[in-house]
Amino acid sequence: MRHNFMKSVAAAGMLAGAVAVSSTSSAQAEDLTLCWAAWDPANALVELSKDFEAKSGHKMKFEFVPWPNFADRMLNELNSGGKLCDLMIGDSQWIGGSAENGHYVKLNDFFKKEGIDMADFIPATVTGYAEWPKGTPNYWALPAFGDVVGWTYRKDWFARPELQAEFKQKYGRDLDAPKSLEELKQVAEFFQGREIDGKKVYGASIYTERGSEGITMGVTNALYNYGFQYGNPDKPYELEGFVNSEQAAKGLEFYKSLYDCCTPPGSSDWYMSENIDAYKSGQVAMQMNFAFIWPGVEADPNVGGGKSGYFPNPAGPGGHFAQLGGQGISVVAYSDKQDAALEYIKWFAQPEVQQKWWKAGGYSALRAVVEDPGFATSQPYAQTFLDSMAIVKDFWAEPSYASLLLAMQSRVHNYVVAGQGTAKEALDGLVKDWDEVFEDEGKK
Repeated sequence: MRHNFMKSVAAAGMLAGAVAVSSTSSAQAEDLTLCWAAWDPANALVELSKDFEAKSGHKMKFEFVPWPNFADRMLNELNSGGKLCDLMIGDSQWIGGSAENGHYVKLNDFFKKEGIDMADFIPATVTGYAEWPKGTPNYWALPAFGDVVGWTYRKDWFARPELQAEFKQKYGRDLDAPKSLEELKQVAEFFQGREIDGKKVYGASIYTERGSEGITMGVTNALYNYGFQYGNPDKPYELEGFVNSEQAAKGLEFYKSLYDCCTPPGSSDWYMSENIDAYKSGQVAMQMNFAFIWPGVEADPNVGGGKSGYFPNPAGPGGHFAQLGGQGISVVAYSDKQDAALEYIKWFAQPEVQQKWWKAGGYSALRAVVEDPGFATSQPYAQTFLDSMAIVKDFWAEPSYASLLLAMQSRVHNYVVAGQGTAKEALDGLVKDWDEVFEDEGKK
């Protein structure tokens, strides 16, 4: 999941020899507070944590803040050196700023002492949620919740014989989960404005929200797959010709064309909750959203129980990627209860706990869980989760993340939704904005 960290705007075999946390591992029982966003996975973690309480003697408290307010609330807490949170499940984009500003405890020595090996986690989640600087073995979090942008579709609609026949006659292939962005648009166009069960429906709900991060978390799923790069792989912070390449402009044009042709009226500022509502209410044939929603889809009386299917973000002419979401769990440097907080991380990292986490609706990043032979069939969406996590790419995790994000939000929304200028002009402007950020930081 991505939620903007506003700092720059405001200023089985993983634990070799490890044993379960016991009441003797700390001198005295503590009350620990874990801070996260208010959403279904957090509720599942509350239940899971009762096992930790029973085994450790510590008592868990939770501070859950709705996503739209989570980043600002926790930013204020971290920047002020506040002691509310002993444990923080913070967004992947926070790693750079939290490490460089001393908000999180570095975990390398702890991991070594407890036999916690980052090689036992999905590599993309280690890079995305734990490392800073990226590509170095410096760890500030344990991967806690794997997430990625994927797609949900009305499998029951797709299976209707009359729609199958009509689609095949028009496109020469079966109406099925699309494997390419071109196929995605064809399916969306096919359903746009169609009447199903006496109700007008639309092709797809996609991310268009401007205020925080929504449209960026959506458009990157097209940009990456047309060839967009965040910079020269051989020269950090060289953006020209990579961010605004001809291929990247075509990717942005594709996203706009999908928005123009195939989304519901009034969807100019939609993000996760709006897409969920549109899908569950039967307005759209497909929705773009993070994988965290899939357990709720399966449980929904209108669209669950086999009525929905899941597929990874489709490939484009320049690659096959999906926008990474998710979070790691960190010990807050200002906590007076760091030893007890580390006990929680040790407990949470255990394979048996991670297995329970998956069953409870959490997305484990532990390879012992996701590589288990039975994992792919454990839920209707499990294979799609695996396939999606294998193709992830992430947004900037720089300390200046918020400034970089807000610039992209503005440039992309102005083009895709407001129709201002051309795709190339939007990306040229983005290069200008990002160059200014990095120049101010002395990185260019």
